[in-house]
Amino acid sequence: MEIQIENRSQVATTDARDVALTCLEAGVDAGHPRRVIHDALSLEGDTLRVADATYDCSAYDEVVVLGGGNAAAHVAAALEDVLGDRIDRGVVVTDDPTELEAVTVSEGDHPVPSERGVAGTRRLLEAADTAGERTLVLAAITGGGSALMAAPADGISLADLQATTDALLESGADIHEINAVRKHCSALKGGQLARRLAPATVVAVVLSDVVDNDLSVIASGPVAPDESTFDDALAVVDRYDIDVPETVADRLERGRAGAISETPGPDDPVFDRVSNHIVADGMTVLEAAAEVATEQGYDPLLLSSRVRGEAREAATTHVAIGEEMLATGTPISPPAVLVSGGETTVTVSGDGCGGPNQEFVTSAALSLEAGLTVAAVDTDGIDGASDAAGGIVDAETVDTDKRARAALAANDVTPYLAERNALIKTGPTGTNLNDLRVVVVEHSAH
Repeated sequence: MEIQIENRSQVATTDARDVALTCLEAGVDAGHPRRVIHDALSLEGDTLRVADATYDCSAYDEVVVLGGGNAAAHVAAALEDVLGDRIDRGVVVTDDPTELEAVTVSEGDHPVPSERGVAGTRRLLEAADTAGERTLVLAAITGGGSALMAAPADGISLADLQATTDALLESGADIHEINAVRKHCSALKGGQLARRLAPATVVAVVLSDVVDNDLSVIASGPVAPDESTFDDALAVVDRYDIDVPETVADRLERGRAGAISETPGPDDPVFDRVSNHIVADGMTVLEAAAEVATEQGYDPLLLSSRVRGEAREAATTHVAIGEEMLATGTPISPPAVLVSGGETTVTVSGDGCGGPNQEFVTSAALSLEAGLTVAAVDTDGIDGASDAAGGIVDAETVDTDKRARAALAANDVTPYLAERNALIKTGPTGTNLNDLRVVVVEHSAH
């Protein structure tokens, strides 16, 4: 196993915690690009296989790698492993760099776009503009690309884009809603990179961090058709009462009035030579975690890869299912491991430090009974605005619920969990396939 929890020896204080951590490590490792790319791609002679499609490399003058996201450099590294010196050039923008041979790695920032991300994305767009009809573009698209590939549209400054991103992330809007706004403030998102690349052949290799694998949402769909509109973006701003900068509001209003071209939709000819291949998603992670649970002697229950909504409310539901398993053996009898994925959200009203997975476990800890252990991480290793991947709790974590509730109210759960020896730290993992949650159910009164 390659992915390691850095503080494992400190947090693996019980057998149940050890099982939970082993499941988390296996799940994250299964979704790493070095594994999934080698499974999905192969090169035999001049024939490149990508999933169930094939491409004749001899039909192209050059092979170029372009893209961005938390795992984009690791995808590019795996592509270099498969294609070797057939890759001529490329640019990827990421916050988790690794050394590459032919592809230039530009660093950006996540979850809020930065000046260096803008500079890297400018280099990416310049490389895209030189692609021609006999160029084969391998697009490395992963979660986190929305913030990392920052390309503010004309008239919008980086500061305005940052303010808009901050407001969206704190609003409680889901990822589909957030990206509807971001795509219409960008020169790249919502299929606009595909527009820049046409008529090149574009083969997107995608790691999905979206609960329904909607290609238009993953990294805001730079090479995927976009069905959202300026009107949809304005509706999100209105629904959540988001105070966006004047330049953003003006652009969205002018777009709705038809003064600015819409993002390219499904019937746009720019997609005639574009194909998207999802090589890993949240289910990749859950299935690996469930398999390891079986190896550890527990019956796995794969609940869902699509859990969403407020993190603390989702936690209550997970705990309730664990309690039912303890009390009645329904839906399965302990010893068992409940596994789920997806992307929960946090509506921020405080100014503390934390993330959805840390709020999930803190909320769960408020009502845990003996026999239940709950762990949750963001598979990219960074949960919200913190240096932790998530947390792990059991019935002994909360000695009084007053401080835990205060930490949740202030959105400041990281210091609380740190005091309780309940943070999970991995550092950047090299992948991003959304959240992974594990509930270990040890015994039953049934």
